[in-house]
Formats: sequence, structure tokens, C-alpha cells
Amino acid sequence: MAGEPWNRVNIAFPGAVSRVRVRFSLTTDARVKDLLVENEMVLKLIRSEILQTEVRVLYELMYVLNNSSRGNKTFKGVKQVEQCINRLKSMKLDVALQELTELCPNRIQRELSIKAGECDVPSQPMLEWLCLKVLGAGQLMSCTMSRCSRAFALTKQQMKWEEFVISNMVITSMLSRLWVIFRGILVSLSTLYQQLLELIGEVASVAPMPSLKDFSLPAEMAQFLGPSDAFLTKKPANGHHAKSDKEQQKQKQRGEKSSVKVKNQGAMRKVNEDLGVSIERDVGLDTDMKPFPKGESFPQKRQKADENQKFRKRVRAATTFTDMVTQLEEMIPWCKSQKMEKERRVLNFLLLKCQRMKCLEAAGYNIQRRLRTFRREACWASTPQGSVPRACRSSAAERGHARLRTRVQTLRSRLKSSTLRTDVKKEQLKGQRKKTELSVSGLSEDDQINRSKCETTSQTASHDDIDDIFASVGF
Repeated sequence: MAGEPWNRVNIAFPGAVSRVRVRFSLTTDARVKDLLVENEMVLKLIRSEILQTEVRVLYELMYVLNNSSRGNKTFKGVKQVEQCINRLKSMKLDVALQELTELCPNRIQRELSIKAGECDVPSQPMLEWLCLKVLGAGQLMSCTMSRCSRAFALTKQQMKWEEFVISNMVITSMLSRLWVIFRGILVSLSTLYQQLLELIGEVASVAPMPSLKDFSLPAEMAQFLGPSDAFLTKKPANGHHAKSDKEQQKQKQRGEKSSVKVKNQGAMRKVNEDLGVSIERDVGLDTDMKPFPKGESFPQKRQKADENQKFRKRVRAATTFTDMVTQLEEMIPWCKSQKMEKERRVLNFLLLKCQRMKCLEAAGYNIQRRLRTFRREACWASTPQGSVPRACRSSAAERGHARLRTRVQTLRSRLKSSTLRTDVKKEQLKGQRKKTELSVSGLSEDDQINRSKCETTSQTASHDDIDDIFASVGF
């Protein structure tokens, strides 16, 4: 396939004239006109702002995920889509189709050529070269669509595992839009190829100059792509007839609903309600009464307890991580059917870890100790109560708790050291103040004590003299 002429990025341009003069009739005019219309459609799709925007989104995603998801299968699938788009750019298909537009006569030239009976049109080598370009582009579009489908499936599988949900949602929406755009380009290329073949047949009958010797052009694009991709070249049935059929079906459904309503109204009129008569609600009363929410009955609780007990027995009997994976895969859908969301989330988390440990087990590592801990965690996950085991906690949460503990410990140590320092400083300040007071007064400590004693004795003596004076007066 690599040696085929259509499977080259740069197809050799034929060394012949680009235009030839042929007899120009109304049929030739119609064929040239159809060819230009289809050519303009392909150019419009390739140069559309929608496609360019999606390609820019793809490049941004690849730039962001290059380091973090280099070994991921989804990233590799999207990388293949990017390679196909880069090859389409390097083919320069839009340049070749623009050259075809310039070689074909425009509307005024065609009108004048019909009167003259002759006109210049692209030559047979030029048209054959364009056919090879279109075939290569069609095969590339088919390959790009298959790569988009494969990457979409890988992304969907990763979303089921609840990994990288936001980025996978962006990738799936982008891939679906790219698939639709590339299918539109493939359908337009198929019709363009048919118009090129018709013009080649008319030009070859007047000025035959075949340039392809080792390769014969297929009759249809679907025949060239193969039976698996042949349906992609057909236009989807979204025309006026499909719309009219849908409208007719909607009208029929509305008519059936209206007839059912009329019947129900008649049945409602026939029902005679009385306070002492029990009414059967199945007769035709259009009531929209919702039942009150009920709690779990005793049999349901008993059934859940029995199922959890069986699951614990099977988990304790598991000897390998492969058995653990099978037991978890059986238990998760049952939890989903019973609307046990908390248990389902915990079991999904354990399933991811078991799958990773299964790979290590297949590689030959001895992980029996891990298996024992996983048995205890799986038994806890069936009825999650009490403290969470270590394996059910995320590593980021554990690191966060460890950081908080270290921060609290450092804060406590800092507070203790700061309080000690402040106490020491206060004691030093008190001692310094006493020394300064002593130095200012110029007296020793003994002198100060004697001075304070003398002051107290003098004060008591003065108080006694005053009492004697008041007693002599008679108070």
C-alpha cells in the first residue's frame, strides 16, 4: 500500500499541458458546472471555521496532556487522530482543488463557449492527478474516522472507570464532532470523484493523454475503500422526505393520544363516586398521584444482609487478586441495582486497586500480604461502618492529613518556645529595672531597708502625738 501512487503525501505532477481545447456542448457545460459545485463544497468543508476550531482544541489538549498522560491508551488514540490531521494538511488538498477551480471555465466563459462551440478545460493528466489526490484524501478520511471511533471507545471505557472524567468528556465531544466533519468531507469527496471521472471520459474521447500506466482508477470511491467503509460514502437520509415521514409519525401519535384522552374522559364521566363506595382507579381516572416514599421493609433488609454475608464468604475464600476482581465485578452491579451508592463507590475504588495488583501478580510478584489486607477492606466495603481502612483512603488525603499533623506539631513547639522566651525576657526586664532604680538613688539595699524602717517609725510617732493633743482637749 505504501507504494501506491495515491498513498503519497506529494504526488508527482504530470509533465504535460494543464488545459486542452475540446468541443463544448450543453452536456459538457452541465458536467463542468456540477464539478465546480462539488469542488466548492469540499473546499468549504476543509476551510470551515468549525474544523479549524476543533483542530486547535485537539492541539491544545495534546499540549496539556503530553507529560501527564503520555503512556495512556486514550492519549495514544488521540495522538493518531492528530497524525491523520497533520497528514491531511501536508497533502495540500485545498491547493490542488483551488487550482482545479482556476483551470475550469467560469459561468461567463461557459456561456460564450456554448456559442463558440469550443472551450479550454483541464487535460486528462491533470484530471487523473486530481483523482489520485481525491482517492488518497478519501482513504485518509476513512482512516481518521476509524481512529476517532477507536479513541472514543477508549475514552468511554475510561469514563466507566470514573477516571479523568472532565478531560474525557471534552475528548469524547471533540472526537464526535471531528467524526461528523470528516464524514461530510468523505461524502463530498466521493461525489467529486464521480464528477471527475465523467469529465475524464469526455476529455479522453477528444484529446487522449493517459498518464497512469501501473494504476487504474476505480469506478467508485466505495469500491476503492472496501465494503466495511462503503456505507460512509453515502449521504445520510436527512432530506425533505425524512422530515415529512417524521411529521406524519408525530401526527399519528398525537391522534392516538387525543383518542385515548377522549376515551378516558368518557370513562371518567361514567364513574359515579360516592363516599361509601370503593372506587377502582384503574377504570380511567387520569390521576397523577405519586406514592409516598416508603422505607425499606424487613425482607429487603434481610436480603441485603444475606447478600453481603455471601459476598464476605466469597472474598475470604479468594486466593488471588483475579478472584477478587471477579467477585467485585459481580457485587458492583448488584449494589447499583439496590441503589447502594456509597458501597458502589467504595467497591469501584477497590476494583481499580485490585486490577493494578492483578497486573503485579501476573508479573510474578509476591503480594499475598496485600491480598490479606484487601480481603479485610472488601469485607468492610460491603457495609461501610466505622473508621475507613487505609487502602480505602486516597494517597492525597493521607498526605494532606500528615501535613496537617506536622504543621500542628510545629505550631505547638513554636508556641511553647515563644512563651518560654517571653517569661525569660520579663524576668530579665524586672532585674534590670531594680538595678537601675538602685543606681539612680545611689543607696545600697541595706540603706534602703533602714530608710523605710525610719519612715514607718516616724509616721507612727507623729500619729501618737496627735492622739495626745486630742485627748487633752477632751475628744
